[in-house]
Amino acid sequence: MKVSGFTFVRNAVKYDYPIVESIRSLLPLVDEYIVCAGNSEDATLELIESINSSKIKIIHSVWDDSLREGGKVLAVETDKAKAAVSPESDWLFYLQGDECIHEKDYDAIINAMHTYRHDKRVDGLLFKYVHFYGSYKYIGDSRRWYNNEIRVIRNLPEIKSWKDAQGFRKNEQKLRVKRANASIYHYGWVKKPQLQTAKQMDFGKLWTSDDEAIEKHKQYLQSLKDGFMYAQEADSLKLFKETHPQSMLQRIKNEDWEFEFDVTQKKFRDTKNKILYYIEKSTGFRLFEYKNYKLI
Repeated sequence: MKVSGFTFVRNAVKYDYPIVESIRSLLPLVDEYIVCAGNSEDATLELIESINSSKIKIIHSVWDDSLREGGKVLAVETDKAKAAVSPESDWLFYLQGDECIHEKDYDAIINAMHTYRHDKRVDGLLFKYVHFYGSYKYIGDSRRWYNNEIRVIRNLPEIKSWKDAQGFRKNEQKLRVKRANASIYHYGWVKKPQLQTAKQMDFGKLWTSDDEAIEKHKQYLQSLKDGFMYAQEADSLKLFKETHPQSMLQRIKNEDWEFEFDVTQKKFRDTKNKILYYIEKSTGFRLFEYKNYKLI
């Protein structure tokens, strides 16, 4: 069985993405790792090269900044990386630059790939998500955070990145998946408040071509003297009581900003979200959840 990893990246230094930690967390499971390096304004390319692994293959890309609706450019860059994988690979493992896997899940992932390798009904593997927010000690536990997503796919040309690269589709149809019994650790909402503000200002341009809305949002972010207001934007958090991936430990040790949150505090948008939250916490079921896959 051969496995390829793939990802895309741009301005990882500028926005403090844990791209090195992400890649290192997956390297033990793959035979090659394709990194589609975009036209960065910083030393992102040198950062990737510093990993110094023979498994890593860097391809170069120029982002189409005219793609300003729904994060489409992210899917385009994902597909560029996917197109460069070895045709001999059975499975393709996709990680975004702010995602890691935990070494405790390696065996479960390998077992799932072996189990379903020859089962052509299975297009991919589904992972649970752990979304960190504000600090490495808090995770989001409300409905604003998706619970599951596909991160391992079969090596088929008809499987493409979907919308803003959150998941995948096969001939524009939802993929049929099995659970990997493993988790993705998502760190995109953990960084210095000032860096989070800068990232939000730039990335807002990827989801809309409404220049007036972009400018209004930019002015709001610039008005935040202390950077992104994590506490104000949070609706529900809980303490993370497990362990982080080994590749993240030094970064976590270097955390140099303070964020404290009262986890008993809940600030839901409306009564509906409040009721659905408490139903999920009491029953374990998330009602009316959008699923970008078909679990078989």
